[in-house]
Amino acid sequence: MNILENYYKKVIRYDLLNKFFYNRIEDIPQLKKIVLNFGCKNFDIRNLSVSLLSLELITGQKGVLTKSKRANILLKIRKGNPVGCMVVLKKNKMYDFTFKLLIDVFPNLRDFRGIHVAKKLNMTSLSFTLTDLISFKELEKQFYLFSNLPPLNVTFVTNARSKKELLYLLNSFKLPLSA
Repeated sequence: MNILENYYKKVIRYDLLNKFFYNRIEDIPQLKKIVLNFGCKNFDIRNLSVSLLSLELITGQKGVLTKSKRANILLKIRKGNPVGCMVVLKKNKMYDFTFKLLIDVFPNLRDFRGIHVAKKLNMTSLSFTLTDLISFKELEKQFYLFSNLPPLNVTFVTNARSKKELLYLLNSFKLPLSA
């Protein structure tokens, strides 16, 4: 069992029970999944393959190509063309990635003042973007391959019912949130 998963089960759940009112145990907010997404601006097989490889190195899980649902004339994208790649992390890999973010990545980012929480925060998820991806130790070793990666979009998906529950849950995981 992961450290964060154990911490959630032993500490955070009881803190949430004391802070908020729940009729059932299933109503207690928890982290459901983490979605990592690269969006590539142009269809270039080299950029897509490097993005897929970096996702696999970061997470230890194989990525999936995302294809465009509609054609866009201004961006010169046809329907069905690959436009990015993504990985969905659940269970142990989700907690491992969160632990890696907290211990390795956030302390090594330059000029990092926390994840900016906007007023338009979704009730069930928190999304942010990482631009300096060389702070991941797996990518740092092969700097010449991963020097021009697009920004990585990270989304934490929960089953919280309100913004207060979501922010309390994410603060309990010690994510560096800023107002």
